[in-house]
Amino acid sequence: MNIDWAALGTVFGVSLVATVGLVGLFTLGIVSLARRSAPDGAGSTAPAPAARAGAYACFALCAAAVAYGIHLIVG
Repeated sequence: MNIDWAALGTVFGVSLVATVGLVGLFTLGIVSLARRSAPDGAGSTAPAPAARAGAYACFALCAAAVAYGIHLIVG
């Protein structure tokens, strides 16, 4: 039995970078949703529209990466 150590290292490196990237992107989305705009006179503390849009974009990119991974596994 021969192990291709270079290929194993490549798979490990790509998996590590992809995992850290996805976790970081998802964390950025959570932080964006948690960031509140300054309360106005009505007492609203909802996230700013730009922060909410950025958070949804982060979540959409995470979902796309997961869907692409499933596509690679199944296809």
